[in-house]
Amino acid sequence: MANSPSMKLTSVQELVKAAPPLSSIPLHFLQQTRIALSVPTPSSSAEIPTVDYTLLASPGSGETELQKLHSACKNWGIFQFACILLSLLSVFCISMCFHYGKVVNHGMSPEVMEKLRGEIEEFYELPLEEKMKYGGDGEGYGGGRVRANGIRDWGDRLYITTNPVHLRRPNLLPQLPSSLRDNLETYIQTLKTLASGLLGSMEEALEMEANEMAAKMDDGLQSVAIIYYPPCPQPELVLGFTPHSDATCITILSQVNGVGGLQAKTRDGSWVPVNILPNALVVLVGDILEVFSNGLYESAEHRVTVNPDKERISMAFFVNPKLEAEIGPAASLVMKNPPCRFKTISTEQYFNNFFGRVLDRKTNLEALKIDN
Repeated sequence: MANSPSMKLTSVQELVKAAPPLSSIPLHFLQQTRIALSVPTPSSSAEIPTVDYTLLASPGSGETELQKLHSACKNWGIFQFACILLSLLSVFCISMCFHYGKVVNHGMSPEVMEKLRGEIEEFYELPLEEKMKYGGDGEGYGGGRVRANGIRDWGDRLYITTNPVHLRRPNLLPQLPSSLRDNLETYIQTLKTLASGLLGSMEEALEMEANEMAAKMDDGLQSVAIIYYPPCPQPELVLGFTPHSDATCITILSQVNGVGGLQAKTRDGSWVPVNILPNALVVLVGDILEVFSNGLYESAEHRVTVNPDKERISMAFFVNPKLEAEIGPAASLVMKNPPCRFKTISTEQYFNNFFGRVLDRKTNLEALKIDN
């Protein structure tokens, strides 16, 4: 449910494919400052935390791994799950979480990921008129979304609401090519189970009351965005995705075709590349989780740079509370660590406010803060 404001159906992919080749970048894509594609600072070489579920669940080392996860959420806000050869059934045993990072042994089958990659690549190779059948205002296929100061992202995407099922648009997921639809459904169901386990471990790490957060998340709003970033002849002048924090509780990212570009903003304000392990899933803490945790976990700003030679494909799975839930600091945490740092608001009003703003850094979260 993160980041689905209306977007013009101006395909960046088609712009790049057009003849003759681009000799200069159109003005409405140009960033105000040049983009640092690499960051030569000590923090840029630091290893992003990795969390191993099998250790987390192990009786002998679970507490150590839980503290590792807690530390990563507070100090990095970034970690990743590295995929191993597990059956999809093993994901039902998974229980863990984080702010923005790496986790190993997450249970997503590499075979499913490889099939899904091929199907996504085939979708984006369809003629524009075929992809336009899935177009829409906010949800569906589109590209070049407008950000602050009228600047557009260098990327196209397919955005689909996946849960609750009755909110799915009939012309999107049900109408996708059958193989893509089936593999995507498998992916969605696996991550849905994974997310539930992650949130449970997050409650434990935060020492919240049992099910205090899970009750708000059960059968909550979920969606997926499949994003295509074409190669760009002057990548230092554009951004694939503007700097922002996600409006979600958590977001689970997959770097579908292995091409990098994701960058995270560190506590010292530096932008560092997120070097994702093969077949890994990256977990981001969203603004809602920062509110739930009363600021103990902070949502991290992140952005996407583009490649001069290669296309990049990524997939984001957004996990949010149900519409009838209220978003506010957990009572158990406020009692132990006052004062209350955020307002309480309904999920519906929260997203109405979010979609009414231009996506720009952490402005949505700032509007919820209480001046203490």
